[in-house]
Amino acid sequence: MAFECNIDARGKAVRLKLGIRLVFISIILAALTFFEIIPTSLGWVLAGGCFVGGAFTIWEARMGWCVVRAMGFRTKI
Repeated sequence: MAFECNIDARGKAVRLKLGIRLVFISIILAALTFFEIIPTSLGWVLAGGCFVGGAFTIWEARMGWCVVRAMGFRTKI
C-alpha cells in the first residue's frame, strides 16, 4: 500500500505539534500512575493510549499522510 501525500505543510505542522503534545501528556500520565496519584489500571491505559496516538500522529506528520483524509473526509487543515 503506497501512502500518497494528502496534507500540506500546514497540516504536517499541526499533526507534529499534536503528536508531541500527546507524547508529553502520556509521560505525565505515566508518572502520575507510577506514583499512584491516578488509579493504576486506568492510568496505564490512558498513558499507553496517549503515547500510541501521539506516535501515530507524529508518523502521519512525517509521512505527509492523514488517515482521516485517506478515508475521504475533508478536514479544515
